[in-house]
Amino acid sequence: MAMSKTRKIVLIVGAVVVVFVLLGIIGLAVAFESMSRPSVPDNSVLVLRVSGGLPDYAPEDPTARVFGISQPQSFTSLLTQLRKAKVDNRIGGVLLDIDFPQIGWGKTEELRDAIKEFRTSGKPIYSYMDLGTNKDYYIATATEKIYMPPSGDLYVNGFAAEAMFFKGSLDKLGIEAEVIQRYEKYKNAPDQYTKKQMGDGQKEVINALLDEYFGRLKNGIAEARGKTPADVEALINDAPYHADDAKKLGLLDDAIYRDQVYDELKTRLGYKAEDKLRTISGSAYREIPSDRLGLNQGEKIAVVYASGAINMGSSNNGAFGGETVGADTIVKAVNDAAADNSIKAIVLRVDSPGGSALASDLMWHALEKAKAKKPLVVSMGDVAASGGYYIACNAQKIVAEPTTITGSIGVFLGKPVMRGFYDWLGISNEYVTRGKNAGIFRETEKWNPDERKKMESQADKIYYTDFLPKVANGRGKNVEEVHTIAQGRVWTGTQAKQNGLIDEFGGLEKAIDVAKQLANLPADKDVKRVAYPEPRSFLENIFGSDDSTFTQTEDYKAKKALADSMPADVRRAFRYAELMDRMQKGEAMLMMPFELEIK
Repeated sequence: MAMSKTRKIVLIVGAVVVVFVLLGIIGLAVAFESMSRPSVPDNSVLVLRVSGGLPDYAPEDPTARVFGISQPQSFTSLLTQLRKAKVDNRIGGVLLDIDFPQIGWGKTEELRDAIKEFRTSGKPIYSYMDLGTNKDYYIATATEKIYMPPSGDLYVNGFAAEAMFFKGSLDKLGIEAEVIQRYEKYKNAPDQYTKKQMGDGQKEVINALLDEYFGRLKNGIAEARGKTPADVEALINDAPYHADDAKKLGLLDDAIYRDQVYDELKTRLGYKAEDKLRTISGSAYREIPSDRLGLNQGEKIAVVYASGAINMGSSNNGAFGGETVGADTIVKAVNDAAADNSIKAIVLRVDSPGGSALASDLMWHALEKAKAKKPLVVSMGDVAASGGYYIACNAQKIVAEPTTITGSIGVFLGKPVMRGFYDWLGISNEYVTRGKNAGIFRETEKWNPDERKKMESQADKIYYTDFLPKVANGRGKNVEEVHTIAQGRVWTGTQAKQNGLIDEFGGLEKAIDVAKQLANLPADKDVKRVAYPEPRSFLENIFGSDDSTFTQTEDYKAKKALADSMPADVRRAFRYAELMDRMQKGEAMLMMPFELEIK
C-alpha cells in the first residue's frame, strides 16, 4: 500500500529532528571535551610509555574521545608529545617508560634523534625499563639517565637475524612454487617457497644489515656511556647482565624502583622532600593541542602516510596482520593534497616493504603529477623497499635514517602448482581452453616453455621498462648506473646514501624541514601538518560512508575475525598463502624478503 503524503512529511520531519538532536548532543559533547582537557600543573613530569605496536600514524578523533573510545598511540604521536614537552613551560622533565616497543631500527634512530632534540631544552629526560633488550637499551642511551629495578635484567647481547622458509612444508603438501625473479641472487623473497636455506645473496644482505646495526649500537652506547666501542663490544659479548651488575659496569645509572626514580626527579626539579611529584601521562597529554603551544600552525604541509604492504584497492589493516597500503587510498590522498592550494608541499611518509607492481605504479603516477604542482619530499621509516622505493624514487628529495632498509629494486612473479596436493586429496580436474595461453594460470600445471617465456617477458618489462627508468629519472642517473645498484639488492640507509638512492639522513621532522625549504617557507617558523588520507571520523564509523577508500567488505571482516583467533605464526603462514593467491591471478610483486626479523 502506498504511503500517504502526511505520513511521508511526518517521517521527513522526524528524521530532521533526530539529526538536529544528534548534532546538538555531539556539539555539546565536543564543547565539554574541549573544556575538560587535562590541566598540566607547573613543573610536571611527562610520563611517556614507549611500548606496543606504535603504528606510524593513527588519527586522533576528539568526538571518539568524548564517547570513551580508546585510540592507540602512534609513533608520530609519540614524537609529537616530545616536541610539545620541549616548548611547554609547565613540563619540567620527561620519564620514558620503555617496554618492548614494536618498531624497527629506522624508527628507533628517529626516536633517539627526537630525544636528543628534546635535551637541547635543558630539561631532564630519564628512562626506566623493567627489562631491557638491544632496542630498549639503545633508545634509553639517548636519555640523560637510565634506571632499572634491582630485579631487572639487561639483554644487550647482540643481534640475531631470522629468515623463515616454507619449502619443506610445501613439499609435504605436494605444492610447488613456480616463480620468475629479476634478479634471483638478491630478489630472494620467493626463496621462502623455493629453498630451505639462505642463498649467498641473502646472506650477504643480512650480514650487511647486521654490521650496520651492530656498529651503530656499539657506537651509540660508547658515546652515551663514556666508553670505547671496543669496551662496549666486550660488554655485549659477555651479556646478559643482572641490573646490579649492569650498574657496576656503567651501563645503568642506578638499579632502583620506580618510586625511587620519582624521588630522583623530585630532587632534580627542586621539589621539597614532602612534595608529591606531579606527573601527567602521555595519553592525557595527547589531549593538549599542539597549536596551544605555538606548534603545528602556519602554512600547511601535507603528510601522506603509506604504511604497510602495497595492494590494489583501499588501505586497511591486513586481515592476517599488518597494515596495507591501497593504491586507491593513496592516489586519492595525493590528488587531494595536490589540488588544495593551501597545501604548500607534500611529504610522503613511506614505511613499506613493497607489494603489487601495478599498485606501486599507479601511486607513482599520482605522485609524479603532484610533483609538477608543488614540492614532493619522501620520509622513509623502518623500511621503504622494492615497491616502497618505487613510489619514493620520483621525489625531489628523499630522507631516511642510516638504519632504514631500502632499495630492493627488482621484481618477481609466479604461481603455486597444486598438482601434488590435489593428487594427495584425490581431487582431479580438467581444463577446456580457447586461446594459446588461456591456461597460463592453471593451478595444477607448471608453465610450458612458451608460457614461461611469456611470463619472463612480463617480468623484464616491469624491471627494465618501468622500474629502472623511473628510478634513473628520479635520481638523476642513467639506467645502467641504476642497474648496477638494483638487481633486487637491499641496502641500509647508509649504503643507500653512498649509492645515491637517498639524499639526507633524518626522520619525518627533517623531511618537513626540507619541504619547507623547497617551498620557500621560513625555516624559523613552524608549519601545520595535515595528515592524508583524511582520517575516517567517529561518525563515519557509526553511520558508514560511501567513500570506497574506507570500505571494509564482509569477506575482509570475516577473514579478520578468523585471523585474530590464530597464533602469530599461523597468521604469518596465511599471509604467504594470500600473497601466492594474488600472484596466481597475475600480479607481479615488487617486494623485499620481508620475513626477516632482527632481534
